[in-house]
Amino acid sequence: MSALHQTHNISQNEQARALWISTVAFTICFAVWTIFSIIGVRIKDELGLGEAEFGLLIGMPILTGSMVRIVLGIWTSRFGGRLVYTATMAAAALATFLLAHATTYPQMLLAGLGVGLAGGSFAVGVAYVSPFFPPEKQGTALGIFGAGNVGAAVTKFLAPLLLVPFGWQVVAEVWAAALLLTAAVFWFTTEDDPQFRVRRNQRAPRKSLAAEFEPLRNVQVWRFALYYFFAFGGFVALALWLPRYLVGVYDFRLETAGMIAAAYSIPGSVFRAYGGALSDRIGARKIMYAMFAVSAVATLILSVPAGQVDGAIPIAVTPALFVVTIFVLGFVMSLGKAAVYKHIPAYYPNHVGAVGGVVGMMGGLGGFCLPIAFGFLKDVTGLWSSCFMLLFAIVAVSLVWMNASIRQFKRRAEAMPTGAYAR
Repeated sequence: MSALHQTHNISQNEQARALWISTVAFTICFAVWTIFSIIGVRIKDELGLGEAEFGLLIGMPILTGSMVRIVLGIWTSRFGGRLVYTATMAAAALATFLLAHATTYPQMLLAGLGVGLAGGSFAVGVAYVSPFFPPEKQGTALGIFGAGNVGAAVTKFLAPLLLVPFGWQVVAEVWAAALLLTAAVFWFTTEDDPQFRVRRNQRAPRKSLAAEFEPLRNVQVWRFALYYFFAFGGFVALALWLPRYLVGVYDFRLETAGMIAAAYSIPGSVFRAYGGALSDRIGARKIMYAMFAVSAVATLILSVPAGQVDGAIPIAVTPALFVVTIFVLGFVMSLGKAAVYKHIPAYYPNHVGAVGGVVGMMGGLGGFCLPIAFGFLKDVTGLWSSCFMLLFAIVAVSLVWMNASIRQFKRRAEAMPTGAYAR
């Protein structure tokens, strides 16, 4: 039975329960995944870590949470999202609790590996949620689920309230308890996804690993991955880089720069839900074209050298223009994040776990690698705006590749069944 027919027998109550409980769970997972953004500074001071050691510590969950997404996505296809999602949250909760009792740097790095599982839950959630909805509603559903990225703001706002009076260990213990409680609620209030139920009831044999990975030989999958590398990875990278950029270029106070970065991050997560609904309404392809077109203009403007290089180049982009442009960029990137994932169940309805895992992995790696690249380019060129030059290059390549692929696809469209691809 196809995913399209399965959704006809699912009640709206079951759809809503699966979507909203999964979204809340992902919000808590994302809060845990970004826990080092708050407690990392205190750990650095306690252990006397150098900058490189500190960077590795805070980056470890991001890296592992990205790399594990493909494995978790495939496990979801094989064992069902309800089981894998619950197990992932329980394992991440255990690692977060152990982090609170770690006393040495190697122990904390090891715990960070387990904390990273919380970030990998995104691939599980996408594969679990999408079968509950027909194709014309999957964009909206996955957009709402992806808005769980706001969990990063939860950590930024609430963790300091515990850290200051009680210490970072208490933050880790509370976050672990919250995640474990969420895992229990998820297990007892949700049901298996429709595709897994059909396979279980029909006792269909599981796909071989080779069959699970088969779609990854399709170049189209890696094209989607590049889109998400920019839309999600670039968004996360800018959220991390903005405070440093605003202080270095415009001499903002750190508190002001941090508030601007927070104001950039939160709407970007919320508008992802709107991007999903818009993708259902007018088509994900149109959203992608709009994202890349606006992003190309925005990154080109921001690529104008800002600040001074050896006292020779004056500020060319005013603070007001920079803030407006970066918010426009963040808005269209949030729409694009949802549009990318609208494509996956449309093109690969039977391989959402594997394909969604790869695309999510590349997006996470973008959030890990791009800030490093930004710093490297700044050191090499002396230009703060070199980070936007890199983003412009990624946008240009993506736009050209997408346009060429769509033109080629349209030439073959007459030979394909109606509705075989997303709009």
